[in-house]
This record gives sequence, C-alpha cells and structure tokens, in this order.
Amino acid sequence: MAMAPTIKVVLGSIAFGVFWVLAVFPAVPFMPIGRTAGSLLGAMLMVLFQVLTPDQAYESIDLPILGLLFGTMVVSVYLERADMFKYLGKLLSWKSQGPKDLLCRICLISAISSAFFTNDTSCVVLTEFVLKIARQQNLPPHPFLLALASSANIGSAATPIGNPQNLVIAIESKIPFGKFLFGIVAAMLVGICVNAVILLCMFWKVLSVQKDEEEPPMEVTPEEDVNSHRFSPATMSHLTPENPHDLNAYHEAMDSYSLPAKWKLILWKIGVYVITVGMLVSFLAELNMSWTAITAAMALVVLDFKDARPCLEKVYLYSNTCILEVAYQSWSQTVFVE
Repeated sequence: MAMAPTIKVVLGSIAFGVFWVLAVFPAVPFMPIGRTAGSLLGAMLMVLFQVLTPDQAYESIDLPILGLLFGTMVVSVYLERADMFKYLGKLLSWKSQGPKDLLCRICLISAISSAFFTNDTSCVVLTEFVLKIARQQNLPPHPFLLALASSANIGSAATPIGNPQNLVIAIESKIPFGKFLFGIVAAMLVGICVNAVILLCMFWKVLSVQKDEEEPPMEVTPEEDVNSHRFSPATMSHLTPENPHDLNAYHEAMDSYSLPAKWKLILWKIGVYVITVGMLVSFLAELNMSWTAITAAMALVVLDFKDARPCLEKVYLYSNTCILEVAYQSWSQTVFVE
C-alpha cells in the first residue's frame, strides 16, 4: 500500500469532511439540509473531485449489506408493534430486588435485545421504560441510561445483525451467523459482567437508597403512557387517536373489542414472533443472511395486510448507509492505493 497523490488526499478529505459535518450536525446553520442530503452531497463531491470514477462509486455500494440491514430493521419495527419491547420492559421490574438489581437487569436485557434486534432499536425503545421506572421509584435516571447504552453496544457485538459494523465484517469475511455468535458470545458475557461491576462501583451510593417496606413493587407505567412513541398494530390502527388526550377513550374502545378481533390481534403477534424466530433459525442454518432478512421483512408486511408505508418510513434513514459506504470507502482510497 502506498499513499495516494496529495491533491487526491486533500480533495477526498474535504469531501469526507463535508459529509461528516452534515451527518453529525444535520442542522448546521450554513447548510441545514439534513443527513440524507448531506450524505448524497459527500458522495457527489467524491465523484466530482475525481476521487472515484462513477463506476467505482457504484461498486463501493454493497447490496448484500444494505439488504440485510434493511430487512432486520423492518423486522425490528414489527417486533416493536407486536409489543416485544413492552414485554422486555416489564421484565425490568418483575420481582425486582431494588436499584442494584434493576441496573443488572438493564445490562443483561439491553445486551440480549441489541444482539438480536440491533442496538439502535433497543436503546430507542427501552429508554422509555427505563425513564418511567426511574421516575416511579424516585431514582436518578443516569446510572440506568448509562447501563442501557453501554450494554447495548457490548451486546450488539455478539451477532452480525447487532450493528451495521458487524454486518460488514460478517458478509465481507463470509463468517456464518452461528460461528460468529458462538465465537464472540463468551467475550460479550464477560463484557456485560465487567460493565455492570464498573457501573455498580461508580453509583453504589446512589443506588443504596433504602425504600420503605410498604412501598409497592416496581411496575412499568401502563401501556397507554408509552403508546404515543410507537405504531399500533394494523388491526387497531383505525382506533388510534390523533390527540394524546383521547387515549382514555381509545383504550375504552379497545376494551370493547369483540372476542374475534382480540384473537386476531393475538394471532398477528404470534405470527410476528414465529417469523422472527424463523429468521434467526435460518441464520443459524447458514442460509443467505441478506435474502433471509428480506424474506422475513416481506412476510411481516404481507401478514400485516395493509399499507407498509408507515413501517418503511421508520427505517428509511438507514438508506443513508448506502451513501455512507461510498463516502467512507472513497476517502480511504484517497489515502492509500494499491
């Protein structure tokens, strides 16, 4: 490997710098165009400055990675709609033995969920439950939020679908899902334990506040309090109130649902879970991960049996990864050449 020509390094670094600024600060005053347009601008500058030819730019887009990322994010959205993360949130407070026990549970649950449902989704969804539990118990939220964020990053390293970086590693190296998982899971578990010990040592005094014996056990805030941050299942979408103050009326209508409609909802949730488990089993069976994820995503779309646009709108930002790969690989090629 040798250094590329100086002019190419300079121009490529400028293009990558423009992209990086707009990706990290999407609302900068001098160019508030957002991350998506900023990514496109960075990629366009790479080609305009002749850092890469148009053909090289197209070749730097890895479609298997994008397909796997897209499929897993669609699956995560449908799992959220099927209340998977609500059940995980309830596990945080089920028979909890106090703040220290809660912190350890957050470390474990966030790590496991991020390994199979991506760290971004786990952090975004579980944060709501962590904040509500901390508020109900009059506890400072920052120890638990740190546990959530740090453990999600540690846990996401265990599988190829845990984070986008692992997708690149697994697909480019052609490491099977099972081999990747079993090769890293031990280090992931050690990392979770070390992380929990460090957090307990840092916040031992804060977490040692004694509660009154008569204080009721921790319970997650009822579902209506967190309904506004997630999509409702398709079978109930026409009842969702536009005004958050109408949630009581909404849930009264929910209670009046006929028995067949309730069973329809239950069967829909079971279908989502079965398809998700099938996707993970297919990964372990070493089937093509990209097409397996896309197949699972489309199966969920068909099962939902309605316009998938709201679901797809929730994952469209991940299309930025396509442009990110162009920008990053272009910049790396400005520094080193064969």
